[in-house]
Amino acid sequence: MSGRWIEQWDPEDETFWREKGERIAKRNLAFSVFSEHIGFSIWSLWSVMVLFMGPEYGIDPAGKFSLIAVATLVGALIRIPYTFAVARFGGRNWTILSALLLLLPTGAAYTVMEPGTSYTTFLLVAALTGVGGGNFASSMTNINAFFPLHKKGWALGLNAGGGNIGVPVVQLIGLLVIGTAGAAQPRVVLGIYLPLIVVAALCSALYMDNLAPVRNDTGAVKEAVKDAHTWIMAFLYIGTFGSFIGYSFAFGLVLQTQFGRTPLQAASLTFIGPLLGSLIRPLGGSLADRHGGARITVATFVAMAAATGVVVYASVIESLPVFLVGFIALFVLSGLGNGSTFKMIPAIFQAKAHAIGLEGEEAAAYGRRISGAAIGLIGAVGAIGGLAINLAFRQSFQTAGTGTAAFVAFLLFYAACLTVTWAVYLRRPLEVPAKRQLSYSEV
Repeated sequence: MSGRWIEQWDPEDETFWREKGERIAKRNLAFSVFSEHIGFSIWSLWSVMVLFMGPEYGIDPAGKFSLIAVATLVGALIRIPYTFAVARFGGRNWTILSALLLLLPTGAAYTVMEPGTSYTTFLLVAALTGVGGGNFASSMTNINAFFPLHKKGWALGLNAGGGNIGVPVVQLIGLLVIGTAGAAQPRVVLGIYLPLIVVAALCSALYMDNLAPVRNDTGAVKEAVKDAHTWIMAFLYIGTFGSFIGYSFAFGLVLQTQFGRTPLQAASLTFIGPLLGSLIRPLGGSLADRHGGARITVATFVAMAAATGVVVYASVIESLPVFLVGFIALFVLSGLGNGSTFKMIPAIFQAKAHAIGLEGEEAAAYGRRISGAAIGLIGAVGAIGGLAINLAFRQSFQTAGTGTAAFVAFLLFYAACLTVTWAVYLRRPLEVPAKRQLSYSEV
């Protein structure tokens, strides 16, 4: 695929941005969101398919948690090569190809989704849906290159939030199918998505662009890997995105297993948290643009710890209404934190560029170069947090019959994330030679 290539791209040039760049960037953002949205729906497909798997499938709750866990794991790992594919093939070209790849797991699920299929087959097909998780990394890397620094929080938040909405949308479709066709018709969900995947690939081909200045840079990858901030931000992203995707995949199963909800009852509640968390993600990026990502992230982790305390209390007293309040609050807060943490990434590396004496476009180029490489690594590690959440639930339900122990572990982790964010990005300034001090709280 040769595709449409833009040879010159300088979003930090105000004249270029006003006259030409903004229009092109927003068009690419719109169709990036659409394709990533479908990718998230396919990645989270098994959070819906398990609701259709009644006793006739012969799979216990632990086995169902394993199905969604393997999808989470593959989606996390595949984000690393997907990050670098944008520079290798072009953002438009890779969006087309990555969209078409979604036909594989969707078609495979359509073929095997019936009682009598072996558990090993279900595991393999669930693993295939991980390709949908990779779409996030390539999409974010691509959109990061299109926008100037002062717009990145908004653009990345909108791109990711629009993609994240793919989770509650597939769950809503699952609810509609269970409520109308019944819990024995999972193939209806899959039949809806097969043509949508083709539409996403076609729109990417017609309306997106490749940026020639974005090239594979092994030096940038090596710098990102060696930089401590890459791994610090990956740790924090486990707390925000890891929570969002882990809870999104597990919510319906937790309602069925701990509170005895039927598939229809669980499906009627499952989509609410992911929907609110997705919708609020751009606000997290926008607030970070105005007030600093670190400040918003610290406040988010404080609130997430408090909401987890509510969930633990509800789990102990077995109150579904209180549980729903706390759990949905966790979705909303994880969405805010997703937006604020991703705003921090390009700003951190731009701040470092100034710290080593770079100025103007040179500093902006350095920030784009390293943050583009770091985003995929951070996204991959963050998504592994979703795997950890599902494994924690699996173990908690297997040993105690409830998710209480898992939630206590999550509360302790949020406290650790809060401490790290404060200690690294709010407590100390970054020295800039011959200039004012630039605080990391501004990132």
